[in-house]
Amino acid sequence: MEKVFKVFVDFDGTITRKDIGDAVFTKFGHTAIVKQVIEDLLSDRISARDCWLKLCQSVDYIEKQELDEFILRIEIDKTFHDLVEYCDKNKIKLFILSDGFDYYIDLILKREKLDHLKVFSNKLRLNEDNTLTPAFPYYDSGCTTSANCKRNHIIDNSADDEYTVFIGDGNSDKYTVHFCDFIFAKDDLLRYCEKERISYFPFNNFTDVIGRMETLRNRKRLKKRHQAELKRRELYIKE
Repeated sequence: MEKVFKVFVDFDGTITRKDIGDAVFTKFGHTAIVKQVIEDLLSDRISARDCWLKLCQSVDYIEKQELDEFILRIEIDKTFHDLVEYCDKNKIKLFILSDGFDYYIDLILKREKLDHLKVFSNKLRLNEDNTLTPAFPYYDSGCTTSANCKRNHIIDNSADDEYTVFIGDGNSDKYTVHFCDFIFAKDDLLRYCEKERISYFPFNNFTDVIGRMETLRNRKRLKKRHQAELKRRELYIKE
């Protein structure tokens, strides 16, 4: 029986070379407030949802043209195109899961001619009075590190006989990886996996991911991560 993989990729700092959400609010928000809010999030003093609400409130006024130009100067890891091509070629479904906002994700993906990809993210509206209003259509209080519950998207878009692959780098991914079979991690997520003794593959770019994916696909016998299976089972029982 052919192995079926589902690939889920974080956006900020994973597909992009920097965290666009942090960059936008550092640029256009009140510096002291932004710094404190992000520190509170990383110290688990506030939730991801509260973090975004406070960051949006820190922006008094923002011009659309200036915001768009700022966003479009931010580069992606160009090897992400290779991963998309690899998944297309091998009929592997790929999803972008972001705790950031559709506003800048849509701009970046359109620029890169990747706007056909399936994205789950938070929503951001630029109001007529040049303020920002966030919305969280996928919020789940049970997901502790992301206002967009990445765990739910993975559960909803994969089956028991499929292998889930998660690729990420940061705070919003920490809770999610407990439910995934194969994890590609860098930066803060890598350190978290080491601390929590969660098995992972380190990566620098998506070329590394493709090479490892090819190895996994060619293994005659491939086991799911046992702890991830237990976590998914616990979730099913609760529901």
